Amino acid sequence: MTHHVETHEEAANDRVMFGFWVYLMTDLLMFAILFAVYAVLHGNTMGGPAGRDLFKPELALAETLILLTSSFTAGIGMIAARRGIKRQVLVWFGITFLLGLAFLGIELFEFAEFIHEGHTMTVNAFLSSFFVLVGTHGLHITSGLLWLAILLAFITKRGLTKANVRKLALLSLFWHFLDIVWIFIFTVVYLRAFV
Repeated sequence: MTHHVETHEEAANDRVMFGFWVYLMTDLLMFAILFAVYAVLHGNTMGGPAGRDLFKPELALAETLILLTSSFTAGIGMIAARRGIKRQVLVWFGITFLLGLAFLGIELFEFAEFIHEGHTMTVNAFLSSFFVLVGTHGLHITSGLLWLAILLAFITKRGLTKANVRKLALLSLFWHFLDIVWIFIFTVVYLRAFV
């Protein structure tokens, strides 16, 4: 009887994991479309500023290093979760959360600076595609941070249950996915502006 219950639980976990992969693939498709739109429109500045006139490479590099580090801390947190070490999970994922907040803070600062200088998404096609692509990634980071905050609260209260470890694994997968998307943004949007 116990074996049957475990098999049923494993099947449910497999369905959840499969469903999450399907979600990630649809998200990947959406980002691919946004990258394609940016690739087509990035040169359409209508006489306005181009990326090289606006972007600060040091900010983009800082964001990249912060996000890569947060992926590393999430990975260490997952090792601790699989070993059942609650305190380490809270510490490493807490650091991941703070790094995510720092990343988001830099992105919002950059957006606010552009808007303050009059470089809004309505100025030209380049800025429209930039704000939509980078902003969509920022919204994903925001939802990942909310998810992480709620999950850390659950783990603090209920411990490292099987369900919480599974949710952490899904969150970790999502976070690594966002890291990969950012590397493409850093390359296609920021580095390409200066090449």
